Amino acid sequence: MIAQPAIAVAPADFGVSTARCPRVTTSDYPVISATPRKALRGVLRGAFPCAAASVLLLIGFCPPVATAADSACGQELSRSAAAAEKAVSFRSSEDGWLDASEFLDQTYGFLPVVVPITEPAVGYGAFGALAFIDRPAAKAEDGFGRPNITLVGGLLTENDTRGAMAGDLRHWMGDRLQTLAGVFRASINLDFYGIGRDDSLNSNPLAYNLETSGAGIRAKYRLVDSRFWAGLGYAYATTEVSFDGPLSAPGLRAYRQESSVGGMVPSISYDSRDNLFTPGRGTYADASVGLFSHTLGGDDEFQRVSLTAIHYVPLGQKLHFGVCGGAVLSFGDVPFYLRPFVQLRGAPIMRYQGDETAQAEAELRWQFWQRLSLVGFAGAGAAWNDRERFDNATTLVTGGAGFRYELARKHGLHVGLDAAVGPAGPAVYVQFGSAWIRP
Repeated sequence: MIAQPAIAVAPADFGVSTARCPRVTTSDYPVISATPRKALRGVLRGAFPCAAASVLLLIGFCPPVATAADSACGQELSRSAAAAEKAVSFRSSEDGWLDASEFLDQTYGFLPVVVPITEPAVGYGAFGALAFIDRPAAKAEDGFGRPNITLVGGLLTENDTRGAMAGDLRHWMGDRLQTLAGVFRASINLDFYGIGRDDSLNSNPLAYNLETSGAGIRAKYRLVDSRFWAGLGYAYATTEVSFDGPLSAPGLRAYRQESSVGGMVPSISYDSRDNLFTPGRGTYADASVGLFSHTLGGDDEFQRVSLTAIHYVPLGQKLHFGVCGGAVLSFGDVPFYLRPFVQLRGAPIMRYQGDETAQAEAELRWQFWQRLSLVGFAGAGAAWNDRERFDNATTLVTGGAGFRYELARKHGLHVGLDAAVGPAGPAVYVQFGSAWIRP
């Protein structure tokens, strides 16, 4: 199962791998290896993005001297203490249903997340994490406010894939500056089906393991008073690859037993979504270029161009329609495990790889009663190697249905379960927010 975490700190989040119309969880982006990131993110996205350790950004501001200021500060502390004494309710005062908004708004409010994993690529397992969610301390301008999120977690699956991660998404300067930082360590067991269409490997894939660890950081600044953001990220990861079978498959010519990846990821994005977790209206678009080289700490010279566009529109009071499209192009000496892959619900992580990939997915959500919703979705994708002739291409169609519960109305957070089917068979994904969540 793949669960959509509140924050997926994976290469995709920093811009390294393709932006999959998610699944961990969950893809892409800069940080760390696209593979680990995708593997983890795919799983965290359905239940996990890559992971391991802990990043903590502490920025403190304290106004200087002044008797009046001291007095005001004391009054504020008294009010805070009184508020803390008030018991937190998990029932909404509006409708009496279960709601975690009040708990999440506490100074030390957190949301324990335990998500079963049923991602076909790694088997059954679980992802567990603590998600700390709060509003920005500074008053953001209307329409721009976003919560700060800190996530610490880990995962384990039946094929012995395991990992740990920590990430922090924070907003500064009245929501004009956004920072995303994370670290991870993971051991991922996957199958290699070739790059593009490979009939010989389609029925007899090569099993391999990725031992990877890394970290990444990204900063985005809002341009003037617009919805546009300019960003810059850096990602570094070390990966050891081991195969159980012979290395005679196409696409493995540049195979190395151990390698490092380091790169900068500049980006430009547009965001008018009405909330971060489960948007009902608005648009998110992002274009990023990953530049990986020896001078930036890596062993290989390659580039990745990632394009993502997501649009949400309400169709009345209870119907919400969304569409997500994305494409990733790779150039240069790209490690096979960082090649783009199709990211759709119903497509196993890293199963459909190519030098270039593209996918699109549409979703209709019907909030038919109170906080309960039904979801239907369908998608199509392709992976190919020759961008001029579209040779050696693999195409696929996926689809499915699911349900949602509005767990935190103030934060716009819906959670639920999706069942999908594709060429490789059925799959189940736990969703924490939108299937296409983007920080």
